[in-house]
This record gives sequence, C-alpha cells and structure tokens, in this order.
Amino acid sequence: MADSAVPTAKRPGLRKTLATALAGIATAALATVAVSAAPAHAADCSGGYVGLTYDDGPNPSNTTNLLNTLKANGLRATFFNIGQNAQNNPSLVRAQVDAGMWVGNHSYTHPHLTQMNSSQIQSELQRTQQAIQQATGSAPKLFRPPYGETNSTLKSVEQQLGLREIIWDVDSQDWNGASTAQIVQAAGRLQNGQIILMHDQYATTVQAISQIAANLRSRNMCAGMISPTTGRAVAPDGGSPVSPSPSPSSPQSPSPSPSPTLTPGTGGCTATMETVNAWGGGFQSNVTVRAGGSAIRGWTVTWSWPGSQSISQLWGGLQSGSGSSVSVRNDSWNGSLGASASTTFGFVANGTAATPALTCSAS
Repeated sequence: MADSAVPTAKRPGLRKTLATALAGIATAALATVAVSAAPAHAADCSGGYVGLTYDDGPNPSNTTNLLNTLKANGLRATFFNIGQNAQNNPSLVRAQVDAGMWVGNHSYTHPHLTQMNSSQIQSELQRTQQAIQQATGSAPKLFRPPYGETNSTLKSVEQQLGLREIIWDVDSQDWNGASTAQIVQAAGRLQNGQIILMHDQYATTVQAISQIAANLRSRNMCAGMISPTTGRAVAPDGGSPVSPSPSPSSPQSPSPSPSPTLTPGTGGCTATMETVNAWGGGFQSNVTVRAGGSAIRGWTVTWSWPGSQSISQLWGGLQSGSGSSVSVRNDSWNGSLGASASTTFGFVANGTAATPALTCSAS
C-alpha cells in the first residue's frame, strides 16, 4: 500500500517521468507476450500417468510454496487435506483448486479410525467433507485413511458418503526423515497408474519436485488425476490408464488353449511380491507381473497365505479364492503385455506382513 501514498498529483515532473517509465514497461510486456505466444511442445504421456499426493495440509507455512513449485514444474497433484486444517485455512484450500490441483478427504483430526465406531468415523469424514465443500464449493470424492489403516466399518462409512478409498503404491518416507534424494529415488519407482505418498509440510519434499518432474519427463510419464472409479492414476480428463501393448514385432497368436505348463519365454509370466509398508495389524504390498519372451493377453497370480492374512483392498487386479488361497487376475486395462513387459497390482491386507511364493499363469 506504500505506493498509493506517493503524492503524484502534486508533482507534474514525477507524473511525466512515470508516464515515460510505464510506456517502457508496456513495450517490454508486449515483447514478453510475443515471446510466450510461441507454441509449446505438448507433453509426451505415452508412458502413462502417476498420482502425486500430498497429505496433512493445508499448512500456512508451506502449502503456498508447495503449490508454486508444482506449478512451476508443470505438475498437478492430489492434496488429501485434514478437515480441521481446511476449516482453519479455507483460502489455502481454494488456492489448491485454483492451482489446478485435486482435493481429497484425510479425516478431520487424523486419528486411528480403525479404533473408532461407525458414528465416530462418520463424524470425522463428514466434517471434513463439509469443511472442504465450504471452501471450494464441492465435496471430495477421494478419501485417504490416516496411516493407511482401514477395515470394514470404515469402508461402510466411505461408501455411504460416496468416497473412494485411496492408499498408495510407493511411500516416499518423507515423514520418516527421507532426504530429497531418497524422495526422488522413491518417485522414480512409480509405474503407470501408481500413486506415491508425500506430505505437505516438509522442505525436502518441495525440493524434490523439480527432479521428480525431470524423471517423469525422461520416462514419457505425466502427473495425472486419481480416478474415483478405479482408484488409479489416469489422464486428467478421466481417460483410461495407458497399458502396455504387445510389440508389433511380436504379434499375438490366435488365442489357442494355453498349455497347462506355461513357462517364461514361451508366453508365460512371472510374479514377485514386495512389502512396501507395514503397521500394527496390517501391511501393504505390490506385485509385479512380467511377461516372458512372448506377448500375453492376460495373467493370473496365485499364492497361499502362511498365516491368517486377508486382503482388505486391492487395485490393478480382480481377486477370487477363499481361505488362505488367493487368486488375482488382471484388470480390464492391464492384461495385455508385450514380451518382457510388466505391470503391477497392489493391495492392503490385514495381519502380519508376508511375502509368500507366487505362481503366475498367462493366457
């Protein structure tokens, strides 16, 4: 406001000087517009889309910096806001939306929801829906449970509120003191459709953004939205995930009945499981499915739990089986794999973390 206090009306010489300066500024501005009007190269997203997510905001000390850095690097992300933070900082929630980001529900006080009853959970989620809707004009469609903890009671409340539960595929460990380099390295593991967990309040997380953007560009990948339908990262317009297609040099055979003893290299597949997060009473794992030396049209991964583990949430695949026996087949968009190509599905399970032996069969 200090500029408005200069008494220019009483100083003709100053008015003339300012007029000359403003004319120069206008000329420079036009030149700038002319330069920026040059057509920009469209981003190459042929490698697919990933979901960048930031939890626990909005945070007055960091959210604006985080938004500015994301915009400067051409990235969009999903912000899972804590309800009480949204209630106290509605302008920052609006800023998230104005910056082209998506906003999700992360409960009102960030409690252990699996230790609460249905009415308590309802209050946590509903109050957050209201706080975000008051700030932005629309209620979230995505919900991330604090600590990644979930159970049937929570899922029932989510369904009542029309919320899609979103966990993550890659944990950046920024909450656990990860360095900027470690956060960048974690993001480098993202594959098409996958989601990474990051947080709003850490300087190291903001510092990693430019390198994350560069890594995605090098792999022809883009930051996308998280689909409320599938829970996976997709094109911002809601398009389907990009799935690997068979190599033109390796055409698919005309669908004969698969051999009962498929092996990698002859149309078969292999599968490996990795535990990526664990907590008391539950864990999260990713399974990588890789085709052998020939293209495949579909896959099924089977295993037996060593204990009383059970899957509570699954993405990127369709589950069948009962008891300790588990069978997961490909989803509609990630069944076709070219020779040596891979895809990933993941799950959250109840019980103690385990990585049993897997069997993969292809079709």
